[in-house]
Amino acid sequence: MAVPQQLKAIQHHLRTAQEHDKRDPVIAYYCRLHAMQTGMKLDSKTPECRKFLVKLMDQLEMMKKELNDNESISQEVVGNAHVENYALKMFLYADTEDRAGHFHKNMIKSFYTASLLFDVLSVFGELSEENIQHRKYAKWKAAYIHNCLKNGETPQAGPIGMEGEAYDDEFGAEGGEPSLAPQGPPQSQPSFHGHPTNQPPTSNFSNIPIPPGSHAPANTPAEIPPPEAQPIKPVPVPRSMPMVDPSLLNNTQEGDVRLTPEDYTRAQKYCKYAGSALQYEDVTTAVQNLQKALKLLTTGKE
Repeated sequence: MAVPQQLKAIQHHLRTAQEHDKRDPVIAYYCRLHAMQTGMKLDSKTPECRKFLVKLMDQLEMMKKELNDNESISQEVVGNAHVENYALKMFLYADTEDRAGHFHKNMIKSFYTASLLFDVLSVFGELSEENIQHRKYAKWKAAYIHNCLKNGETPQAGPIGMEGEAYDDEFGAEGGEPSLAPQGPPQSQPSFHGHPTNQPPTSNFSNIPIPPGSHAPANTPAEIPPPEAQPIKPVPVPRSMPMVDPSLLNNTQEGDVRLTPEDYTRAQKYCKYAGSALQYEDVTTAVQNLQKALKLLTTGKE
């Protein structure tokens, strides 16, 4: 069933789901779940959109029954870690190829697929700042390298400053070439001063104007080297010890604080985010989220 025009923004997440149906059903499930949630926000009233979304819901229900023994489906925290780890491995494969100067369609597709999977992480809650920056960078790199190769130019390897570079996000017909024309000249100065060349980027890419829903090159092959085959570790984080708010130490609930069910849910999410951060040795993010949970539980305020 073709994706209605009003829901075109979710077509690439659905395509990624289809590509992973056999390779990794968990990734396929959460890609469709993200597409369904996004589609409901875009248009759930138009008859063709409602019909499409109902069919997508039925497909999700069927997948959930088939995968009911899989902890990544039955336990949200496990699912979050599975999708995040897969996205990071995909990102790091492409980043390693990029830094080595190996520019090819698979690495472009890997960068873009990683950006889509960082989108998918929103089904579990708010994205971490690191994942937001990874998503921006991956989308931008896919567009930049594709555009260079299309124009017969050699891309600059690794992180480079691209302030002032913007990309047209318009797509032609299904299967056609995307229009990713740069609006300004790239800046040749690296934007990661002192950053080790063998490490993935963790800097702020907020100056790179990347439109939401940027599209991957439509002619890139579906086959990407399986992330699990890549011996790459998750993103390393600086070992500086984060500051802990001293007012939260040895704290107990203040006075007559009445917590709502929503407060408990938010506190649980903060704890979940902290646990996920610790899987990647991100102490700073873990401490920040634990402090948010502790403040909420002791004061009833965020």
